[in-house]
Amino acid sequence: MTMPLEIVTVACLKDNYAFIAHDPDTGETAVIDVPEAAPIQAELDRQGWTVDEILITHHHDDHIAGVEALREAHPAARVTGAAADAHRLPPLDREVAEGDTVTIGAEAGEVLDVSGHSVGHIAFHFPASEVAFTGDSLMALGCGRIFEGTPEMMWDSLRKLAALPPETTICSGHEYTAANAAFAVTIEPDNAALTARKAQIDSARTKGQPTVPTQLATELATNPFLRAGLDEVKSAIGMAGAADAAVFAEIRKRKDNF
Repeated sequence: MTMPLEIVTVACLKDNYAFIAHDPDTGETAVIDVPEAAPIQAELDRQGWTVDEILITHHHDDHIAGVEALREAHPAARVTGAAADAHRLPPLDREVAEGDTVTIGAEAGEVLDVSGHSVGHIAFHFPASEVAFTGDSLMALGCGRIFEGTPEMMWDSLRKLAALPPETTICSGHEYTAANAAFAVTIEPDNAALTARKAQIDSARTKGQPTVPTQLATELATNPFLRAGLDEVKSAIGMAGAADAAVFAEIRKRKDNF
């Protein structure tokens, strides 16, 4: 029986996360996003793993700054990123787009275009291991600020991710969850699941514990950006009957100004 990927979360910089995915059947290892190389290399050394693949979600420096140093330490590693982002990524060994497949050992993953935070942002979904690496698209109780795309583009990307199996583990790029929770309760103050989650998050952060990764089912129940199409959310913000993307845009605007 094939074993699922082993996922290790690595804290980087001030509030970034990188992820190491290891296939126990083949021994192959991938790193998803490289904010800085040193903490990732320290974890690789601790595990006794060598990097075979580096997968990049998008071009922002806090996700790619350590790629060259990590590649220098692992010269056989193949670097994969979006073709649409290739002109502003480190040199790529493979350019991919939505519908393409990437592999970590024996497991295949699908590339999803989740543009919005940036144009050319991609996510990697590994269905057998029930995990998705979403970078700064879908985040724990939030979504990335829209720097390059449009609200409609980001809403389409979030709907794409929301359609994944609810048991999917969402590995996102930042420890923003406490701030996201503080905002989320202003949108849905009567959401009991959200209230309970906020208490858990506040407790975890007080203890210095991470709140990433999370599970898609939890996001569907509590994340206001995923819930913008629901009648109760529309009513809660005074937009009953409005188009889903317009409601999302209003929630994103409120978060930007929160």
